[in-house]
Amino acid sequence: MNKVLAVIRREFVERVRTRAFLISTLLFPVLIGGLMFVPALLLNRAGTAKRIAVLNAATGTLGAQVENALATAKTGDGPDARPLYDPILIPATDRLQELQDSLIPLTGLSQEKQAEAGGGFDGLLLVTEDAVITGSLTYLGANVGSPSEMSSLSRRLRPLVLTERLQRAGVDPAVVGQAMGPVDLVTRKVADGKLTGESGEASFLLAYAMSFILYFALLIYGIQVMNSIVEEKANRIVEILASSLTPFQMMLGKVLGVGAVGLLQIGVWAGGATALTTYRVQIASALGFPTEGLINLPIPVMSPDLLVVFLTFFVLGFLLFAAMYAAVGAMCNTVQDTQQVQFPVSLLVVGGLMSMFLLLNDPNGSIAQVLSMIPFFTPFVVPVRYSIAPLSMSTLAMSMTVTVLGMLVITWIASKIYRVGVLSYGKRATLKEIIQWVRA
Repeated sequence: MNKVLAVIRREFVERVRTRAFLISTLLFPVLIGGLMFVPALLLNRAGTAKRIAVLNAATGTLGAQVENALATAKTGDGPDARPLYDPILIPATDRLQELQDSLIPLTGLSQEKQAEAGGGFDGLLLVTEDAVITGSLTYLGANVGSPSEMSSLSRRLRPLVLTERLQRAGVDPAVVGQAMGPVDLVTRKVADGKLTGESGEASFLLAYAMSFILYFALLIYGIQVMNSIVEEKANRIVEILASSLTPFQMMLGKVLGVGAVGLLQIGVWAGGATALTTYRVQIASALGFPTEGLINLPIPVMSPDLLVVFLTFFVLGFLLFAAMYAAVGAMCNTVQDTQQVQFPVSLLVVGGLMSMFLLLNDPNGSIAQVLSMIPFFTPFVVPVRYSIAPLSMSTLAMSMTVTVLGMLVITWIASKIYRVGVLSYGKRATLKEIIQWVRA
């Protein structure tokens, strides 16, 4: 046992003491905090309203309605709200093309050129009779390449055109205003018969993030186990180790040592994400950041029980896949050889990631239940299912039991391959030889 602990300590310390590990471990929680707090700051920071010339060549009140809608559009809430647009209504009946040609040279100018010209516009909005008939408004501006800005502008103009059409058809304006009111689908998650207050977008983001973290961790640390074995075979270090340890002890020490590194890093990441998402408003208040934007953002919250489930199945999944990667490393003599042999193992990891998308619509369906009983997919499926709809203790126990049994079987097979392959040199082992190693 002391020999195994020595291998575990060596693999753990060798990786934890590197700058790359320290930087990546500490940088991820900072990145999570930045993704939460920076948008809130951007939404509340002071900015310049877009100066738009509304060239009105339509009859009726459409031009005035467009000007009013743009003038009242704001971002943010309360006293910190700021105007999005600074519209100027310009009558353009019978001279739309003339005004357009004269104003284009003053549109989209840099600050220096605006100072020289004595002003300018960020965009020109053409309101014509054809816009009412076809529903097609023309906007000429420097920011047309921004999908978010164009979507925001279109969203504000569409109801105005529809209202103008109905009014011209003789519909009562009061009825039109009531009918054109917004309809929003507000989603709130219900888990285990209790209203959590979490939105549907947040539930999806949490499941998505957990699956990708597990996916990258399995690939990164599993490949580290594999490459470590190949390097030791190439340097003949494994022959020295084999004189003091059994092959199984070497493989067990490597898998547990690298697994401890991965668990430490994922634990720091998940713990930091849990603290930041759960207490984001309190943290923002303590740092002097605005909290209005944070409250409205669909930020997922990882509860402590979900954190325990996630870390538990991460450990089980890592031990299972790391044993397979260790067997791949024992079969190969060079890193180039591993690129082909590891493909089936990597394919199973990718399959586990893809299984997440089968669960989002029906997390408790028959497909989800079947995948929860397959050891290769359980580490991905169970945490995602639990984040969407908490599972019973019996279901968690069954999934853990199946994963542990699968891990023991895979470890037994991998140790048989490792025992012979780690001291085999020359050509890469064939499938027939691998079967003989397992049966020996």
